[in-house]
Amino acid sequence: MQLAGSHSPLLRQAIEETYPAKALELGRVWSGYLHDFFFAVRASGQPTIIVDDQPGPAMQSPPGTDLWYAVVRIERLGALHDFHYRLEGRDFGGSSYNMAAFADLSYPIRGSVQGQLSAEQTLVSRSYEGVKNNYWIYSPAGYDPKTPAALMVFLDGGDFLARQGGSRILDVIDNLIYLKKLPMMLVVFLDPGRVDETAKSPAIDGVRDYAQSTHRTPDQAMRSVQEDAVTDAYPRFLRDELLTEIAGRYNLRRDGYSHAVVGLSSGGLAAFNAAWQLPDEFPRVLCGISSFTSIQWKTRFAGSEGGQDYPDKVLQEPHRNIRVWLQDGAGDLESEQYGSWPLNSLRLANALKLKSYDFHFSFGKGGHGAEQVEAQFPEEMTWLWRDYGPSRTPQLFEIDAAEKSKPPFRVAITNRDVQ
Repeated sequence: MQLAGSHSPLLRQAIEETYPAKALELGRVWSGYLHDFFFAVRASGQPTIIVDDQPGPAMQSPPGTDLWYAVVRIERLGALHDFHYRLEGRDFGGSSYNMAAFADLSYPIRGSVQGQLSAEQTLVSRSYEGVKNNYWIYSPAGYDPKTPAALMVFLDGGDFLARQGGSRILDVIDNLIYLKKLPMMLVVFLDPGRVDETAKSPAIDGVRDYAQSTHRTPDQAMRSVQEDAVTDAYPRFLRDELLTEIAGRYNLRRDGYSHAVVGLSSGGLAAFNAAWQLPDEFPRVLCGISSFTSIQWKTRFAGSEGGQDYPDKVLQEPHRNIRVWLQDGAGDLESEQYGSWPLNSLRLANALKLKSYDFHFSFGKGGHGAEQVEAQFPEEMTWLWRDYGPSRTPQLFEIDAAEKSKPPFRVAITNRDVQ
């Protein structure tokens, strides 16, 4: 953006070295910092950039190239945005509501200090024979081993570790702990289980058969077995194996009041399932683009229930003392085999609403990606840990008065003609 502002002769080189050639041709690249976004594309003539359905500034071209670029100011932060290009009456390129504009708390702030990420650790499971889960432990700046710390578990956690790779999760955690909007906490980033190629047992053979029948790798199948099954097996694995191992090396608070679990997609279902099955252990839960669908319905690993049953389970089963931030987007998945991800999230949100749970439903236009959860992460964490007090335990989670006064969610059909 600085090179573009000064019309530097180095701009062409910077664009070509920063962005993949194919992505430039397809018009799918951008970079952003707070309100300012840089866009670049290869085109045969001067295209118009359209951001959130509004034309942007005139695009410019480094002399002698077919590259075009623009710097666009986006006002709304902590949200997703849409862009594409138009040339000679034809639309092309862009991203449909998966471009995240991060607010200030998603970037390092003055006074905040980075913590320490452990080396990769491996947990050899007892309950999942022949399976290993990799994990990392993040110790924020100021963590004192003499003082018990709160705990947050990120499922599929390896996706959120690269500060320079697009994820802003660690920066948010640093900032909110520094601002005392989060308690001092250890954060565990847990990856799905990996199947040992040499392992032989009826259970592992079943996973391999399931992988073959669903055209997945054994590791992909194992992730589904752990995360998509509506049973207490994976929650007990988290409690009895993962937390026990970490507690042997770190000073953890043992009260569930000080624990949270986060997950997306199948991990989102697994996070909610952990809270539902073990509310005394994982009462705070953030789940995004969650697979509340029938992926593990009536399989040998899960029995007769599937993720699609959770709206009815919330309505019919005893109330759990949990606090839930639920997220999804209108562009999320639809599957001929498993159904609709956003529709089932909407069903669950209404079930939580009707049963007076302490919940928040954030519904946007994004697809099956982490962008909305990441864009809203400061807000999500502040909400999830609001009114936390290190000296208190436990807490009765009750629906917020503002949420209680609102009606249930309703559906508007937007992709069909209305007669």
